[in-house]
Amino acid sequence: MERTQTATAPSPGAERRRAVLLALAAALMLLACRVCWPGPAGAAVNTTPPAAPVKLIFIHHSTGEAWLADAHGGLGLALRDNNYFVSDTNDGWGPDSIGSDTDIGHWWTWFRSSGSPSYTTALYGESDRNCSYSRLATDPGGANEVVMFKSCYPNSQLAEPYSPIPVIADNPLKGQSCGGSDFTVANAKGIYADLLRYFAAHPEKLFVAVVAPPVAGSDTPGGRALADWLVDHWLQDSDYATGNVLVFDYYTVLSSRTGGGASDVGLASGNHHRVWAGAVQHTTGDGADRLAYPSAGGDSHPNAAGDQKATAEFVPLLNSAYNAWKDNGGGGDTVGPRTYAPRAAVAKKGKTATLRYRVTDDSGGRVTVTIRIRTRSGKLKKTLALGLKGTGVVRRASFRCRLARGVYRFWVEARDLSGNAAQKPLGNNRLTVK
Repeated sequence: MERTQTATAPSPGAERRRAVLLALAAALMLLACRVCWPGPAGAAVNTTPPAAPVKLIFIHHSTGEAWLADAHGGLGLALRDNNYFVSDTNDGWGPDSIGSDTDIGHWWTWFRSSGSPSYTTALYGESDRNCSYSRLATDPGGANEVVMFKSCYPNSQLAEPYSPIPVIADNPLKGQSCGGSDFTVANAKGIYADLLRYFAAHPEKLFVAVVAPPVAGSDTPGGRALADWLVDHWLQDSDYATGNVLVFDYYTVLSSRTGGGASDVGLASGNHHRVWAGAVQHTTGDGADRLAYPSAGGDSHPNAAGDQKATAEFVPLLNSAYNAWKDNGGGGDTVGPRTYAPRAAVAKKGKTATLRYRVTDDSGGRVTVTIRIRTRSGKLKKTLALGLKGTGVVRRASFRCRLARGVYRFWVEARDLSGNAAQKPLGNNRLTVK
Protein backbone atom coordinates (compact mmCIF):
# COMPACT_ATOMS: atom_id res chain seq x y z
CA MET A 1 0.00 0.00 0.00
CA GLU A 2 1.25 3.49 -0.85
CA ARG A 3 2.11 5.63 2.13
CA THR A 4 2.47 9.38 2.15
CA GLN A 5 3.91 12.14 4.29
CA THR A 6 2.44 15.57 4.86
CA ALA A 7 3.09 18.12 2.14
CA THR A 8 5.85 19.90 4.11
CA ALA A 9 9.18 18.06 3.97
CA PRO A 10 10.50 17.26 7.43
CA SER A 11 13.74 18.88 8.59
CA PRO A 12 16.86 16.75 9.25
CA GLY A 13 16.22 17.21 12.98
CA ALA A 14 12.68 15.94 12.56
CA GLU A 15 13.96 12.94 10.61
CA ARG A 16 16.42 12.12 13.41
CA ARG A 17 13.64 12.40 16.02
CA ARG A 18 11.42 10.19 13.91
CA ALA A 19 14.16 7.56 13.61
CA VAL A 20 14.69 7.53 17.38
CA LEU A 21 10.96 7.24 18.01
CA LEU A 22 10.45 4.37 15.60
CA ALA A 23 13.47 2.56 17.01
CA LEU A 24 12.14 2.86 20.55
CA ALA A 25 8.69 1.69 19.51
CA ALA A 26 10.14 -1.24 17.58
CA ALA A 27 12.31 -2.26 20.54
CA LEU A 28 9.38 -2.23 22.92
CA MET A 29 7.18 -4.23 20.55
CA LEU A 30 9.98 -6.72 19.94
CA LEU A 31 10.44 -7.21 23.67
CA ALA A 32 6.71 -7.79 24.08
CA CYS A 33 6.80 -10.48 21.39
CA ARG A 34 9.98 -12.26 22.50
CA VAL A 35 9.68 -12.29 26.28
CA CYS A 36 6.35 -14.05 26.73
CA TRP A 37 5.80 -15.98 29.94
CA PRO A 38 4.41 -19.53 29.72
CA GLY A 39 0.67 -19.80 29.84
CA PRO A 40 -2.32 -21.19 27.99
CA ALA A 41 -2.96 -20.29 24.38
CA GLY A 42 -4.03 -16.67 24.07
CA ALA A 43 -2.88 -15.72 27.58
CA ALA A 44 -0.14 -13.32 26.41
CA VAL A 45 -1.37 -10.18 24.72
CA ASN A 46 -1.12 -9.97 20.95
CA THR A 47 0.55 -6.73 19.83
CA THR A 48 0.50 -7.54 16.11
CA PRO A 49 -0.81 -4.60 14.03
CA PRO A 50 -4.13 -5.10 12.22
CA ALA A 51 -3.75 -6.99 8.95
CA ALA A 52 -5.97 -4.54 7.04
CA PRO A 53 -6.22 -0.75 7.47
CA VAL A 54 -8.39 0.33 10.40
CA LYS A 55 -10.05 3.74 10.55
CA LEU A 56 -9.36 5.65 13.77
CA ILE A 57 -10.65 9.06 14.87
CA PHE A 58 -8.95 11.08 17.64
CA ILE A 59 -10.91 13.76 19.54
CA HIS A 60 -8.38 16.24 20.92
CA HIS A 61 -6.84 19.65 20.83
CA SER A 62 -3.62 21.26 22.06
CA THR A 63 -1.63 18.41 23.67
CA GLY A 64 -3.19 15.92 21.27
CA GLU A 65 -2.07 17.95 18.27
CA ALA A 66 1.54 17.92 19.48
CA TRP A 67 1.35 14.21 20.29
CA LEU A 68 0.25 13.44 16.73
CA ALA A 69 2.83 15.71 15.06
CA ASP A 70 5.67 14.00 13.16
CA ALA A 71 8.37 16.26 14.62
CA HIS A 72 7.06 16.04 18.20
CA GLY A 73 5.26 12.96 19.57
CA GLY A 74 5.16 11.01 16.31
CA LEU A 75 1.86 9.33 17.18
CA GLY A 76 0.51 9.86 13.66
CA LEU A 77 3.56 8.17 12.15
CA ALA A 78 3.43 5.23 14.56
CA LEU A 79 -0.30 4.68 13.98
CA ARG A 80 0.25 4.90 10.22
CA ASP A 81 3.01 2.31 10.41
CA ASN A 82 0.72 0.02 12.42
CA ASN A 83 -1.99 0.16 9.73
CA TYR A 84 -4.38 2.72 11.25
CA PHE A 85 -5.90 5.35 8.96
CA VAL A 86 -6.07 8.31 11.33
CA SER A 87 -8.41 11.29 11.25
CA ASP A 88 -9.02 13.80 14.02
CA THR A 89 -11.18 16.58 15.37
CA ASN A 90 -9.84 19.86 16.71
CA ASP A 91 -11.03 23.29 17.89
CA GLY A 92 -14.13 24.41 16.02
CA TRP A 93 -14.85 21.04 14.43
CA GLY A 94 -18.29 19.59 13.81
CA PRO A 95 -21.92 20.38 14.63
CA ASP A 96 -22.18 23.20 17.20
CA SER A 97 -18.36 23.41 17.06
CA ILE A 98 -18.37 20.43 19.44
CA GLY A 99 -14.68 19.84 18.66
CA SER A 100 -13.84 22.75 20.94
CA ASP A 101 -15.37 20.92 23.91
CA THR A 102 -13.00 18.26 25.22
CA ASP A 103 -13.14 18.64 29.01
CA ILE A 104 -14.30 15.70 31.12
CA GLY A 105 -17.81 17.09 31.53
CA HIS A 106 -18.07 17.52 27.76
CA TRP A 107 -17.78 13.77 27.11
CA TRP A 108 -21.32 13.53 28.45
CA THR A 109 -22.35 16.05 25.75
CA TRP A 110 -20.59 14.07 23.01
CA PHE A 111 -22.02 10.67 23.90
CA ARG A 112 -25.07 11.06 26.16
CA SER A 113 -26.83 14.38 25.50
CA SER A 114 -29.73 15.03 23.13
CA GLY A 115 -27.17 16.29 20.59
CA SER A 116 -25.16 13.06 20.70
CA PRO A 117 -26.70 11.47 17.56
CA SER A 118 -25.64 14.48 15.49
CA TYR A 119 -22.14 14.64 16.99
CA THR A 120 -21.38 10.93 16.75
CA THR A 121 -22.75 10.63 13.19
CA ALA A 122 -20.33 13.35 12.11
CA LEU A 123 -17.55 11.78 14.19
CA TYR A 124 -17.89 8.31 12.71
CA GLY A 125 -17.99 9.73 9.18
CA GLU A 126 -14.98 12.07 9.52
CA SER A 127 -12.04 11.24 7.25
CA ASP A 128 -10.03 14.47 7.26
CA ARG A 129 -7.02 15.75 9.17
CA ASN A 130 -7.54 18.83 11.30
CA CYS A 131 -3.87 19.23 12.24
CA SER A 132 -0.56 18.17 10.67
CA TYR A 133 0.66 14.56 10.87
CA SER A 134 1.45 11.71 8.48
CA ARG A 135 -1.03 8.93 7.75
CA LEU A 136 -1.83 6.18 5.26
CA ALA A 137 -2.21 7.48 1.72
CA THR A 138 -5.50 5.72 0.98
CA ASP A 139 -8.75 5.99 2.91
CA PRO A 140 -10.02 2.39 3.25
CA GLY A 141 -13.60 3.67 3.29
CA GLY A 142 -16.41 3.14 5.72
CA ALA A 143 -16.92 4.56 9.20
CA ASN A 144 -14.30 5.05 11.90
CA GLU A 145 -13.99 1.90 13.99
CA VAL A 146 -11.70 3.15 16.77
CA VAL A 147 -12.65 6.29 18.73
CA MET A 148 -9.95 7.94 20.88
CA PHE A 149 -10.85 10.84 23.16
CA LYS A 150 -8.60 12.90 25.43
CA SER A 151 -8.94 15.94 27.65
CA CYS A 152 -6.13 18.48 28.09
CA TYR A 153 -3.93 18.94 31.16
CA PRO A 154 -6.20 21.33 33.16
CA ASN A 155 -8.47 18.30 33.56
CA SER A 156 -5.97 16.68 35.92
CA GLN A 157 -6.50 19.45 38.49
CA LEU A 158 -9.44 17.77 40.19
CA ALA A 159 -10.50 18.50 43.76
CA GLU A 160 -12.00 16.43 46.56
CA PRO A 161 -14.24 14.67 47.29
CA TYR A 162 -13.16 11.42 45.66
CA SER A 163 -16.49 9.75 46.50
CA PRO A 164 -19.36 9.03 46.53
CA ILE A 165 -20.06 8.99 42.81
CA PRO A 166 -23.29 10.91 42.13
CA VAL A 167 -26.04 9.56 39.90
CA ILE A 168 -25.87 11.26 36.52
CA ALA A 169 -29.14 13.14 37.02
CA ASP A 170 -27.57 14.92 40.00
CA ASN A 171 -24.09 15.38 38.54
CA PRO A 172 -23.40 19.12 38.04
CA LEU A 173 -20.34 18.42 35.86
CA LYS A 174 -22.24 16.97 32.88
CA GLY A 175 -21.77 19.23 29.86
CA GLN A 176 -19.51 21.62 31.83
CA SER A 177 -15.93 22.82 31.42
CA CYS A 178 -13.20 21.94 33.91
CA GLY A 179 -12.56 24.15 36.92
CA GLY A 180 -14.83 25.53 39.62
CA SER A 181 -16.34 23.91 42.67
CA ASP A 182 -18.04 21.14 40.67
CA PHE A 183 -14.77 19.88 39.18
CA THR A 184 -14.22 17.04 41.63
CA VAL A 185 -12.93 13.49 41.35
CA ALA A 186 -16.34 12.11 42.36
CA ASN A 187 -18.17 14.08 39.67
CA ALA A 188 -15.58 13.11 37.03
CA LYS A 189 -16.04 9.44 37.93
CA GLY A 190 -19.78 9.91 37.51
CA ILE A 191 -19.31 11.23 33.96
CA TYR A 192 -17.17 8.26 32.93
CA ALA A 193 -19.51 5.79 34.65
CA ASP A 194 -22.43 7.12 32.62
CA LEU A 195 -20.50 6.90 29.33
CA LEU A 196 -20.54 3.11 29.62
CA ARG A 197 -24.24 3.14 28.76
CA TYR A 198 -23.38 4.50 25.33
CA PHE A 199 -20.30 2.33 24.83
CA ALA A 200 -22.21 -0.84 25.73
CA ALA A 201 -24.83 0.04 23.12
CA HIS A 202 -22.13 0.27 20.42
CA PRO A 203 -20.06 -2.91 20.51
CA GLU A 204 -19.12 -2.25 16.86
CA LYS A 205 -16.77 0.53 18.04
CA LEU A 206 -13.58 0.35 20.12
CA PHE A 207 -13.46 3.34 22.48
CA VAL A 208 -10.08 4.52 23.79
CA ALA A 209 -10.21 6.80 26.84
CA VAL A 210 -6.90 8.65 27.17
CA VAL A 211 -6.37 10.00 30.70
CA ALA A 212 -5.65 13.75 30.82
CA PRO A 213 -1.94 14.52 31.31
CA PRO A 214 -0.56 16.07 34.52
CA VAL A 215 0.56 19.67 34.89
CA ALA A 216 4.08 20.96 35.49
CA GLY A 217 5.18 22.47 38.76
CA SER A 218 2.51 21.27 41.17
CA ASP A 219 1.15 17.94 42.35
CA THR A 220 -2.34 16.91 41.29
CA PRO A 221 -3.38 14.07 43.61
CA GLY A 222 -6.93 14.29 42.26
CA GLY A 223 -5.62 13.61 38.76
CA ARG A 224 -3.71 10.61 40.05
CA ALA A 225 -6.80 9.33 41.88
CA LEU A 226 -8.91 9.55 38.72
CA ALA A 227 -6.20 7.92 36.59
CA ASP A 228 -5.91 4.98 38.98
CA TRP A 229 -9.69 4.63 39.15
CA LEU A 230 -10.05 4.64 35.37
CA VAL A 231 -7.47 1.88 34.95
CA ASP A 232 -8.36 -0.26 37.95
CA HIS A 233 -12.03 0.35 38.78
CA TRP A 234 -14.05 2.05 36.03
CA LEU A 235 -14.79 -1.06 33.98
CA GLN A 236 -14.15 -3.65 36.68
CA ASP A 237 -16.45 -2.27 39.37
CA SER A 238 -19.30 -1.86 36.90
CA ASP A 239 -18.87 -5.46 35.64
CA TYR A 240 -18.51 -4.04 32.13
CA ALA A 241 -18.22 -7.05 29.84
CA THR A 242 -18.69 -5.63 26.32
CA GLY A 243 -14.91 -5.65 25.82
CA ASN A 244 -14.78 -2.50 23.65
CA VAL A 245 -13.12 0.04 25.97
CA LEU A 246 -9.39 0.65 26.44
CA VAL A 247 -7.97 3.08 29.01
CA PHE A 248 -4.53 4.55 28.29
CA ASP A 249 -2.97 6.23 31.33
CA TYR A 250 -1.25 9.15 29.60
CA TYR A 251 -1.11 10.85 33.03
CA THR A 252 1.03 8.13 34.59
CA VAL A 253 3.31 7.67 31.56
CA LEU A 254 4.22 11.36 31.70
CA SER A 255 4.83 11.43 35.47
CA SER A 256 8.32 9.86 35.63
CA ARG A 257 11.71 10.35 34.00
CA THR A 258 14.14 7.92 35.58
CA GLY A 259 17.52 6.75 34.31
CA GLY A 260 19.08 10.09 33.37
CA GLY A 261 18.04 10.10 29.71
CA ALA A 262 15.54 12.21 27.81
CA SER A 263 12.85 9.75 28.96
CA ASP A 264 12.56 6.38 30.70
CA VAL A 265 10.94 4.60 27.78
CA GLY A 266 12.07 0.98 27.65
CA LEU A 267 13.45 1.02 31.21
CA ALA A 268 12.32 -1.27 34.03
CA SER A 269 12.21 1.76 36.35
CA GLY A 270 9.70 4.58 36.10
CA ASN A 271 5.95 4.90 35.71
CA HIS A 272 4.50 3.10 32.73
CA HIS A 273 1.37 1.84 31.01
CA ARG A 274 2.59 -0.59 28.39
CA VAL A 275 3.05 -4.16 27.23
CA TRP A 276 6.03 -5.54 29.13
CA ALA A 277 7.25 -9.15 29.17
CA GLY A 278 4.12 -10.26 27.32
CA ALA A 279 1.67 -8.69 29.77
CA VAL A 280 -0.03 -5.36 30.27
CA GLN A 281 1.92 -3.40 32.90
CA HIS A 282 0.66 -0.37 34.85
CA THR A 283 3.23 1.00 37.32
CA THR A 284 2.62 4.19 39.29
CA GLY A 285 5.03 4.30 42.24
CA ASP A 286 8.24 5.69 40.71
CA GLY A 287 7.49 9.34 40.04
CA ALA A 288 5.42 12.29 41.23
CA ASP A 289 1.86 13.48 40.63
CA ARG A 290 3.09 16.11 38.19
CA LEU A 291 4.45 16.39 34.64
CA ALA A 292 8.01 15.08 34.27
CA TYR A 293 8.27 16.39 30.68
CA PRO A 294 7.44 20.11 30.66
CA SER A 295 8.06 22.22 27.58
CA ALA A 296 10.47 25.15 27.64
CA GLY A 297 9.86 27.55 30.48
CA GLY A 298 7.94 25.00 32.54
CA ASP A 299 4.93 24.95 30.21
CA SER A 300 2.51 22.10 30.95
CA HIS A 301 2.32 20.94 27.34
CA PRO A 302 4.40 17.72 27.28
CA ASN A 303 7.71 17.99 25.45
CA ALA A 304 8.74 15.76 22.55
CA ALA A 305 10.56 13.19 24.71
CA GLY A 306 7.50 12.67 26.91
CA ASP A 307 5.12 12.32 23.99
CA GLN A 308 7.49 9.94 22.21
CA LYS A 309 7.54 7.76 25.34
CA ALA A 310 3.72 7.84 25.32
CA THR A 311 3.66 6.81 21.65
CA ALA A 312 6.01 3.87 22.20
CA GLU A 313 3.89 2.61 25.12
CA PHE A 314 0.46 3.32 23.65
CA VAL A 315 0.61 1.73 20.21
CA PRO A 316 1.34 -1.87 21.34
CA LEU A 317 -1.46 -1.48 23.93
CA LEU A 318 -3.83 -0.31 21.21
CA ASN A 319 -2.90 -3.27 19.00
CA SER A 320 -3.51 -5.69 21.87
CA ALA A 321 -6.88 -4.12 22.65
CA TYR A 322 -7.89 -4.17 19.00
CA ASN A 323 -6.91 -7.82 18.64
CA ALA A 324 -8.75 -8.80 21.81
CA TRP A 325 -11.82 -6.87 20.65
CA LYS A 326 -11.73 -8.57 17.26
CA ASP A 327 -10.77 -11.88 18.87
CA ASN A 328 -7.68 -12.09 16.65
CA GLY A 329 -5.61 -13.97 19.21
CA GLY A 330 -5.71 -11.38 21.99
CA GLY A 331 -7.85 -13.67 24.10
CA GLY A 332 -10.71 -11.24 24.69
CA ASP A 333 -10.35 -11.80 28.44
CA THR A 334 -12.37 -9.24 30.43
CA VAL A 335 -12.55 -11.00 33.82
CA GLY A 336 -9.97 -10.11 36.45
CA PRO A 337 -8.25 -12.57 38.79
CA ARG A 338 -9.32 -13.28 42.39
CA THR A 339 -6.90 -12.71 45.28
CA TYR A 340 -6.77 -14.31 48.71
CA ALA A 341 -4.80 -13.81 51.93
CA PRO A 342 -5.48 -17.11 53.75
CA ARG A 343 -3.49 -16.45 56.94
CA ALA A 344 -2.75 -13.59 59.30
CA ALA A 345 0.95 -12.88 59.78
CA VAL A 346 3.11 -12.05 62.80
CA ALA A 347 6.60 -10.55 62.49
CA LYS A 348 9.30 -9.06 64.69
CA LYS A 349 10.60 -5.62 63.86
CA GLY A 350 13.97 -5.93 62.11
CA LYS A 351 13.40 -9.57 61.18
CA THR A 352 12.00 -11.27 58.07
CA ALA A 353 8.23 -11.13 57.68
CA THR A 354 6.39 -13.65 55.53
CA LEU A 355 2.96 -13.03 54.01
CA ARG A 356 0.94 -15.83 52.40
CA TYR A 357 -1.30 -15.19 49.42
CA ARG A 358 -3.07 -16.97 46.57
CA VAL A 359 -4.38 -15.78 43.19
CA THR A 360 -6.77 -17.56 40.84
CA ASP A 361 -7.58 -16.57 37.27
CA ASP A 362 -9.95 -18.02 34.67
CA SER A 363 -7.26 -17.87 31.97
CA GLY A 364 -4.64 -19.47 34.21
CA GLY A 365 -0.96 -18.82 33.52
CA ARG A 366 0.69 -15.95 35.38
CA VAL A 367 -0.44 -12.68 36.89
CA THR A 368 1.39 -9.60 38.15
CA VAL A 369 1.09 -9.48 41.96
CA THR A 370 1.46 -6.50 44.28
CA ILE A 371 0.96 -6.54 48.06
CA ARG A 372 0.30 -3.27 49.88
CA ILE A 373 0.59 -2.95 53.66
CA ARG A 374 -1.55 -0.25 55.29
CA THR A 375 -2.28 1.06 58.77
CA ARG A 376 -5.69 0.60 60.34
CA SER A 377 -6.63 4.06 59.02
CA GLY A 378 -5.67 3.02 55.50
CA LYS A 379 -2.33 4.85 55.17
CA LEU A 380 0.04 3.03 52.83
CA LYS A 381 3.26 1.98 54.62
CA LYS A 382 4.91 -0.52 52.27
CA THR A 383 4.47 -1.92 48.76
CA LEU A 384 5.80 -5.32 47.64
CA ALA A 385 5.95 -5.47 43.83
CA LEU A 386 6.32 -9.22 43.28
CA GLY A 387 6.15 -9.27 39.47
CA LEU A 388 4.73 -12.16 37.46
CA LYS A 389 3.69 -15.13 39.61
CA GLY A 390 1.85 -18.36 39.01
CA THR A 391 -1.78 -18.84 40.00
CA GLY A 392 -3.67 -21.44 42.00
CA VAL A 393 -1.36 -22.33 44.88
CA VAL A 394 -0.60 -20.52 48.14
CA ARG A 395 2.65 -18.57 47.80
CA ARG A 396 4.88 -16.60 50.16
CA ALA A 397 6.20 -13.05 50.00
CA SER A 398 9.02 -12.21 52.40
CA PHE A 399 10.64 -8.89 53.31
CA ARG A 400 12.79 -7.32 56.02
CA CYS A 401 10.25 -5.78 58.39
CA ARG A 402 11.17 -2.25 59.42
CA LEU A 403 7.61 -1.22 60.21
CA ALA A 404 6.84 0.26 63.61
CA ARG A 405 5.34 -2.12 66.11
CA GLY A 406 1.60 -2.35 65.77
CA VAL A 407 -1.23 -3.92 63.77
CA TYR A 408 -1.49 -3.50 60.02
CA ARG A 409 -3.46 -5.01 57.16
CA PHE A 410 -2.00 -6.33 53.91
CA TRP A 411 -3.95 -6.35 50.65
CA VAL A 412 -3.23 -8.60 47.66
CA GLU A 413 -3.59 -6.98 44.24
CA ALA A 414 -3.14 -8.69 40.87
CA ARG A 415 -3.37 -7.96 37.16
CA ASP A 416 -3.71 -10.68 34.51
CA LEU A 417 -1.94 -10.83 31.15
CA SER A 418 -4.86 -9.09 29.44
CA GLY A 419 -4.57 -6.13 31.80
CA ASN A 420 -7.57 -6.88 34.01
CA ALA A 421 -7.18 -5.85 37.67
CA ALA A 422 -8.22 -8.17 40.47
CA GLN A 423 -11.89 -8.42 41.34
CA LYS A 424 -13.21 -6.79 44.50
CA PRO A 425 -13.03 -7.41 47.40
CA LEU A 426 -9.29 -7.91 47.38
CA GLY A 427 -7.82 -10.64 49.54
CA ASN A 428 -6.56 -9.14 52.78
CA ASN A 429 -5.49 -10.13 56.27
CA ARG A 430 -3.83 -8.86 59.45
CA LEU A 431 -0.10 -8.27 59.97
CA THR A 432 1.07 -7.82 63.56
CA VAL A 433 4.54 -6.38 64.13
CA LYS A 434 6.03 -7.02 67.58
